[in-house]
Amino acid sequence: MDEKHKADVARRLKSIKGHVTGIEKMLADDAYCIDVIKQIQAVQAALNKVSAQLLENHLNSCVVTAVRSDDKRERERVLDEIAEVFTTATKV
Repeated sequence: MDEKHKADVARRLKSIKGHVTGIEKMLADDAYCIDVIKQIQAVQAALNKVSAQLLENHLNSCVVTAVRSDDKRERERVLDEIAEVFTTATKV
């Protein structure tokens, strides 16, 4: 991952960390449950965005390199990894 993308991900994670701290404070202050849930949903959406950015970077670098490789096992390995990520993401 290049430094620009790494810095963007780090900035987003720092922001998410601040939101989680805010949620902890809301709970300590007995905030309205729906307000807490909305903040949790915002954090989940932010984490999903970070995950999507990381996946896009991985697809455009590691996966492309492996697919172009002559090593059949490496191609299968990275494709299995991607399938596993999607399987895990869609479990309910």
